[in-house]
Amino acid sequence: MSSIADRIAALFRIKANKALDRAEDPRDVLDHSYVQQQELLQKVRRGVADVATSRKRVDLQVHRLRQSAEKLEGQAQQALSVGREDLAREALTRRTAVNSQLAELQVRQASLQADEEKLSLAAQRLQAKVESFRSQKETIKATYTAAEAQTRITEAVTGISEEMGDVGMAVQRAQDRTDQLQARAGALDELIASGVLEDATLPAGRDDIQAELEAATASASGGVEAELTRLRARLPASATGPAVEAGGAREAPPERSEQGKTS
Repeated sequence: MSSIADRIAALFRIKANKALDRAEDPRDVLDHSYVQQQELLQKVRRGVADVATSRKRVDLQVHRLRQSAEKLEGQAQQALSVGREDLAREALTRRTAVNSQLAELQVRQASLQADEEKLSLAAQRLQAKVESFRSQKETIKATYTAAEAQTRITEAVTGISEEMGDVGMAVQRAQDRTDQLQARAGALDELIASGVLEDATLPAGRDDIQAELEAATASASGGVEAELTRLRARLPASATGPAVEAGGAREAPPERSEQGKTS
């Protein structure tokens, strides 16, 4: 059970890391790290300033104690010159206490001086590291920006290529469809011309024989006279005289019906 829980937790960590990688910008991370380093450098500099201030205060106390010790020594000498040995003893006693304090302050002064030097050296080293990081940061940011721009251009070009491929396929499909429609139209024209299909645009009552007759008449207008001569030759001899005149057929008078003859 614990192994399954561990695997689920690892899966969630992987998903979270991927989400963070997509969300965060490395340039922002670098800028944030640079700001943190600057803040750390400022803290070190403030520490150096605080130590230097403490040392200055100790220096002033040391200077005052030295002045006090010199003054007490002068007072003791002056007391002895006037015969006041008691005052001279008191002055020397106080000078001993001052010298004791002075010795302690000098130790403190030396310690603060060493701390100040160490912090100053650390601040200088940190300053050099911050400057080096800043240069490296700007280089990485410029490289990342260039890579990001190149990636966008490549993606755009790839998208255009894919789109042009789709357009080419669409053009090819349109061309194939056009060829099919043209072939179908040609086949229909051939079927209409051969009489298999009727042309719905023609007037009612027209048939294939009439269409053939019209086609023959339009293609060979001189064949009409030849056909008439052939038809005249097939008529009886009695009908050719009155019915034909001036090279043409004239309508014969109607025959009388059987009923008229009877009457």
